[in-house]
Amino acid sequence: MNGFRKELIGNILPFWINKMQDNHNGGFYGQIDGNNMLNSRANKGAILNARILWTFSSAYRILKNEEYLKMAQRAFDYIVAYFIDKEYGGAFWELDYKGNPVNTKKQTYVQGFMLYGFSEYFRATGEQKALELAKDFFYLIEKYRDKVTGGYPEAFTRDWQPIEDMRLSDKDENEVKTMNTHLHILEPYTNLCRIWKDPQLESAQRQLIDVFTDKILDSNTNHLNLFFDEDWNVKSTAVSYGHDIEASWLLFEAAEVLGDKALIAEIKDLSLKIADAASGGIGVDGSMIYEYKNGHMDTERHWWVQAEAVVGYMYAYRNSKNAIYKERASQVWSYIQSRMVDNENGEWYWSRLPDGSINRKDDKAGFWKCPYHNGRMCMEMLEHFGID
Repeated sequence: MNGFRKELIGNILPFWINKMQDNHNGGFYGQIDGNNMLNSRANKGAILNARILWTFSSAYRILKNEEYLKMAQRAFDYIVAYFIDKEYGGAFWELDYKGNPVNTKKQTYVQGFMLYGFSEYFRATGEQKALELAKDFFYLIEKYRDKVTGGYPEAFTRDWQPIEDMRLSDKDENEVKTMNTHLHILEPYTNLCRIWKDPQLESAQRQLIDVFTDKILDSNTNHLNLFFDEDWNVKSTAVSYGHDIEASWLLFEAAEVLGDKALIAEIKDLSLKIADAASGGIGVDGSMIYEYKNGHMDTERHWWVQAEAVVGYMYAYRNSKNAIYKERASQVWSYIQSRMVDNENGEWYWSRLPDGSINRKDDKAGFWKCPYHNGRMCMEMLEHFGID
């Protein structure tokens, strides 16, 4: 199993460097569609920009390529200038192509990804402003934590008041709390723990891990429940195999950074159970399908699910020494190389549809299609597993 460095530096990162820099209005374009057509006037999403910041910061930290540093700096400068709300704090959800806010809601998920990007930019560059911003976003997220039942509400208005439509996307249930947002608060807090030793941060990290073990995880199936009301009553029976396998390794990483041996041992065992549950989504071709919902198995193969499966199963292999996990990772990687990578136009397809055809309806680059899942997969393999 190899080729991760080649995929990262020869395909994924060059696509974003060569095709997505907006030299007219600053920052990055908002969309290249599934037919590889650039929409230079597409709105610009906070998720995309925060993930570009994280990806190129991490790539520079690991590979020391100055071109990656320039991309990270570009993302950082644009976010600070346009996405951050100077009046009420936090980051806007969406800008127009010229940088004017067009959707000012405060999605907790976005604040987490901004923190993730800022913390990684500091790790890569030592830029103190990035560390201060990461701390600011941490305090902001904690300010709006649910002090009664725990966890984090999904979204707010611009001035941090309750909002009627809390959904992260059209696919989501309109519920107060979600697994997805909590996973992507846990992830940046882990990164912040690497660079800032702070009692409040450590406490918040421990509480987040407890939320996963006590509220989100279904102890009967070892799948993660997805949507909850304010009091953590489960509001959906769907299974997201990609989120299961992603959470399996992010939870372990979250415990590991705290350095608590008893907690690490507990979460290591739990992470393997979650990885095993996720294996219910492995298809006959070695790839991982999307989800099970309302009695229906959605067999679409999404790009991000495949990337997370490679990383998740490699963590499971390292933590168990069971070769079956490494074999699963290898099979998913083979599927990616043969079916997900666009060797002609660069990057990866959004997905393969259930009939095996390429999904052209969804973006090649856009609001949700970012270099983070597949870029991170490659960097995890290089940095933590020594696989080139």
